[in-house]
Amino acid sequence: MGNKVFISEADEYLFGNGTHYEIYEKLGAHPSEENGKKGMFFAVWAPNAASVHVIGSFNGWNEDVHKMERLKTGIWQLFIPGVGVGELYKYMITTPGGEKLYKADPYANFSELRPGTASRTTDLSAFTWSDDKWTSEISKKDLNKQPIAIYECHIGSWMKHPDGTEDGFYTYRQFADRIVEYLKEMNYNYIELMGIAEHPFDGSWGYQVTGYYAPTARYGEPVDFMYLVNRLHENNIGVILDWVPAHFCPDAHGLARFDGQCIYEDPDPRKGEHPDWGTKIFNLEKNEVKNFLIANALYWIRKFHIDGIRVDAVASMLYLDYGKKDGQWVPNKYGGNENLAAIEFFKHLNSVIHGTYPGFMTVAEESTAWPKITGKLDDDGLGFSFKWNMGWMHDFCEYMKLDPYFRKGAHNMMTFAMSYNEAENYILPLSHDEVVHLKCSMLEKMPGYETDKFANLRAGYTFMFGHAGKKLLFMGQEFGQKREWSEKRELDWGLLAEPLHRGMKDYVAELLRMYNKYPALHEIDNNWGGFDWINADDSDRSTYSFVRKASNGRDNLLFVINFTPMEWKGFKVGVPFSGTYTHILDSADPKFGGMGTGVPDKIKAEPGLCDYKDYSLTFDLPPYAAEVFLFQDPSKKDTMVRSERAPRTLRSASHAEDSDGKETDKSKAVKKKETAKKETTKKEAAKKETTKKESGKKETAKKEITKKKTAKSSTKKSEDNK
Repeated sequence: MGNKVFISEADEYLFGNGTHYEIYEKLGAHPSEENGKKGMFFAVWAPNAASVHVIGSFNGWNEDVHKMERLKTGIWQLFIPGVGVGELYKYMITTPGGEKLYKADPYANFSELRPGTASRTTDLSAFTWSDDKWTSEISKKDLNKQPIAIYECHIGSWMKHPDGTEDGFYTYRQFADRIVEYLKEMNYNYIELMGIAEHPFDGSWGYQVTGYYAPTARYGEPVDFMYLVNRLHENNIGVILDWVPAHFCPDAHGLARFDGQCIYEDPDPRKGEHPDWGTKIFNLEKNEVKNFLIANALYWIRKFHIDGIRVDAVASMLYLDYGKKDGQWVPNKYGGNENLAAIEFFKHLNSVIHGTYPGFMTVAEESTAWPKITGKLDDDGLGFSFKWNMGWMHDFCEYMKLDPYFRKGAHNMMTFAMSYNEAENYILPLSHDEVVHLKCSMLEKMPGYETDKFANLRAGYTFMFGHAGKKLLFMGQEFGQKREWSEKRELDWGLLAEPLHRGMKDYVAELLRMYNKYPALHEIDNNWGGFDWINADDSDRSTYSFVRKASNGRDNLLFVINFTPMEWKGFKVGVPFSGTYTHILDSADPKFGGMGTGVPDKIKAEPGLCDYKDYSLTFDLPPYAAEVFLFQDPSKKDTMVRSERAPRTLRSASHAEDSDGKETDKSKAVKKKETAKKETTKKEAAKKETTKKESGKKETAKKEITKKKTAKSSTKKSEDNK
């Protein structure tokens, strides 16, 4: 406490224009000091109210004591001396018709624990951060080239506290100590937290929000949430929040019909309501509403050091007719179904965020083919960092559920996503939505007996981690959770006592270690420079083989995956280069719960055309197995070795110089020898090219003769028919 808080004319002007990006410093409840007295400054936007009073635990909820002052823009303000942190309060709004509404503060930084609905005063300056190293480094990184492995997590159901209380929630601080240890063990570098903004109903999972500026009180106070983020950053783990600008719940204490009129939602139900969800839609044509949301995203960054937001239900915002029937929606001014206000909102949001915080991640959960979700703003894109690849997720899950006998008929479901991979910057999500509502857990989607299920899933996860795109996996699926997820109970941690589940967890940890270690798996995710199919068409055997390529040619990875229960003896796969291929990962390894394999540790590529490649590897491919090999591009290897050795004091003979900077005789001799060698190589290449051309001419002539014979034969047949 100490500084005086007040609403200036500049604040009103910027808020009215939708560009007051720190409006949360003024609206809401803030510790303040006036005339030497400490207290709390309250401010709320309620333009249609006849009067507004602050009621709370500090005044016995008296409706007549603390009347607020109205400013010309419809903002109401009041300083109340003597009010400290931890007090409950609401705004009593009286409409022109005399109706009294009791509303929680839209800008409150803390709330009463449900089922209570009041706001609570707090002081966000009470925490000292120690994550400067993280925040400075993340701002310099190109996210597209970084390994991004996200653990999607719901705090309340990840693990319950052993104290046996009704909710059994760990606090933010208790959770911090346990989740940091687990994420480091598993090699995740990001966590996405569900349901952090305050919400009244546990069963909404946090997707129907009332307190956009308040970390939920279920797990503690705002400073406790700061502790959690700080601990994660100290351990080099980024934090992404689910963020819900698409809709809000209609609860009486929330934003709906806030001052007796619809100021946050459109009054026309065709534009202001989601009929399927029973929720209200933000009116993005209103500057103050856009300001509320954009400032909210910035608030989480500035006050809580969040590293990213995953924007929920983007498609429902972009399409005016999303989830609606004829007569339930209103076309835009051009007669189309595109929400022009939402398009402008997303461009504005991403422009402000990325212009100020270049290392911040905005992720769109968008389920349609809307173009340029991650496109640049100056190219008419929406400017998101990444888009969830919902198409890949759907195809992957549908394919993996199939009995292996039918997989050959659905082979292209696993290859289709690469055909449009360059369209956006993608994240491959296996999220909470895929393991609820009778969809089964990831393990239980798999066909076959128990050992088959685990082998299938290990192979599937390997395909996912090899495929282009960043990665996201929902909690519990890393160790083969059997039951569907429920927010009411913790994950089935007891399963880790069983070897197959423990092996699955260890295998996912190994996949994550490999993903983080090798740039080939993450530095070129959005174009064909980082991915090459070896064989995408082996539908009869339901196998897939592909290469992930590093930009410098070093440490490339070959993936070979068998999605059938058949062992393919003498399996041959084409490879791009000669040399030795090192076997670095085997999903059938007994330590992961597999049945073992005879694939050698190293295999030398043999010359001969295979899969349109000049070389091949041959080995026995086990059932339901994924094999990963490490190799290098020989043509780039020498260049890299020289560049690595360049800093050394002693250079190679070909680069030797005397103390005067002149080349030595030894250097000249070496260079002469190298030049002669290059000339010989050049002549041999020219000779080969000449032979190739001659061969080509002969082949062309041969084809012409065949063509004439065919034509002559066809003429004869035609004449015979006549």
